[in-house]
Amino acid sequence: MRLWSLSPKYLDSKGLVALWREGLLAKKVLEGKTKGYKNHPQLERFKNRSDSLQLINLYLKEVYQEAESRGYNFSNKKLEKVATLGVRVKISQGQLEYEFAHLLTKLRIRDKQKYQELSSVNLIETNSIFERAAGGVEKWEKIDNNKK
Repeated sequence: MRLWSLSPKYLDSKGLVALWREGLLAKKVLEGKTKGYKNHPQLERFKNRSDSLQLINLYLKEVYQEAESRGYNFSNKKLEKVATLGVRVKISQGQLEYEFAHLLTKLRIRDKQKYQELSSVNLIETNSIFERAAGGVEKWEKIDNNKK
C-alpha cells in the first residue's frame, strides 16, 4: 500500500488507479471493515486522529478529482461527503523528496513521457490534506535501502 503524500497529478495512469484502490482499502481499514492492513505504516498519518475518516475521504476526493479531470470513470459513491479540513496533516520535506524520487524511479521504467514531464519539477506539491514541514523521511516510511 502506498498512500502518496504527493499531489495525485504527478501519477501516471497505473499509479493513479493503484492509489484509488489502495486509498479505498485504507478507508475500509479506518472504518474497521477489514482484518488485515491494520498496522500498515502508510496509515500512521490517519489512524491516530479523531478525524481519520474525514481525512481519508478528503484525500480520496482529490484522487477522484484528478481521475475525473483525465476522463477516468472512478465512482465517487464510495466517498462520504465531508466538509473541508480545518487542520492539515504535517508532512516533512524529506518525505516529499523521498516519495518524489521513488515515483521518478517507477516512471523511468513504465512511463518515460511522464518521467520527462516531472524531471523539471522544482517545488513538489502535496495532496491538499497535507502541509509541508521541515524534516527528513518520516519514521513510518519503509525505506528501500537499494535506493540510497
